[in-house]
Amino acid sequence: MSAESEADHTGEAALPGILPEALRAELVEFRRDLHMHPELGNQEFRTTAAIKARLEKAGLRPRVLAIGTGLVCDIGEWDGERPMLALRADIDGLPIPDTKSDCPYRSTVPDRAHACGHDVHTAAVLGAGLVLAELLEQGKLPRPVRLLFQPAEEVLPGGAADVIECGVLEGVGRILAVHCDPKVDAGKIGLRQGAITSACDRLEIALDGPGGHTARPHLTTDLVTAAARVVADVPALVARRTDARSGLAVTWGRIESGHAPNVIPQHAELSGTVRCLDLDTWRQAPDLVVAAIDEIANLHRAKSEINYIRGVPPVVNDPAATDLLRDAMTARRGADSVEGTEQSLGGEDFSWYLEHVPGAMARLGVRTPGDRIGRDLHQGDFDVDESAIKVGVELFTAAALLDAAAG
Repeated sequence: MSAESEADHTGEAALPGILPEALRAELVEFRRDLHMHPELGNQEFRTTAAIKARLEKAGLRPRVLAIGTGLVCDIGEWDGERPMLALRADIDGLPIPDTKSDCPYRSTVPDRAHACGHDVHTAAVLGAGLVLAELLEQGKLPRPVRLLFQPAEEVLPGGAADVIECGVLEGVGRILAVHCDPKVDAGKIGLRQGAITSACDRLEIALDGPGGHTARPHLTTDLVTAAARVVADVPALVARRTDARSGLAVTWGRIESGHAPNVIPQHAELSGTVRCLDLDTWRQAPDLVVAAIDEIANLHRAKSEINYIRGVPPVVNDPAATDLLRDAMTARRGADSVEGTEQSLGGEDFSWYLEHVPGAMARLGVRTPGDRIGRDLHQGDFDVDESAIKVGVELFTAAALLDAAAG
């Protein structure tokens, strides 16, 4: 889909690096190719090869990461002194079917889809890199920029941690990213200083007891009741032990136990997520949640085995980096192209980069103006207004130029 407007945007002439029409069309086709061939986390071999080939065609020298997928590519040579700006895109798809009908670029891979917009993120960073490479050749890029194409964003605790281990942040002083937002019109971005996403962890619990007859629950561990009390009481108990403003929430997605109506089972399994709005509370969350589970399980004489899987902290946007994105978007598309946004309860592993360097993530509008159909991320019919690709390229390009000029 596309609703590209060729209207004159306030301030566009103030900075070089406007996206040429031929490259815009190429990036749309590149995104559609990725959309047709989604790959899961740490399996993005075709995607990595396609990005690498296009960067090499532009005379650049991308490097495939040591983890096997994903790339890093510098536009210009780092002098070892002034820190670089990094632009990050995630490249993996989701394990869900593409349910779009009559779409010529729907996924060709069964039960795989780019239903979160990572194909758009990739096209935007790729396009920005190609435009910046042209500016470098013209002597108009005063400072190098690093492109990061990251695998496995959808796999807890996120591929960002592995990418960081590859040393990609050496020489980086600031990092930027976007995330598609179907609630924001194409041509606009949503910005927020401070936390813009939430922390997200995963819980897997096994409860055990000796089992028995439902006629005599007092002689054994009533395991189904114990599991039910964990499900009902742990969220409330955790909520009462933390500041309500931290938004620490335990939510269950699966509970399984038993095979017969008159048999008290010996085993029960529960799984769910832990989400948190506040970074400091998230750091305390494992101890709080595990203690609450043990407390309830012990009360009902059930043995508990808890696997608390650390996910990602909140993305906390640095004020200066957020201002850089705001200034870049305003320079390209005017002040009306930037709107405020709320902190979401979704998780994003871009947060791991922000544990090391300051940075910010913008919400990239992908909704066709006037469209009020309630599409959402992680659904099989998810699609975007492809004019958002041009917006992402312009945003990243302008940000890189403004960052270099300020440094």
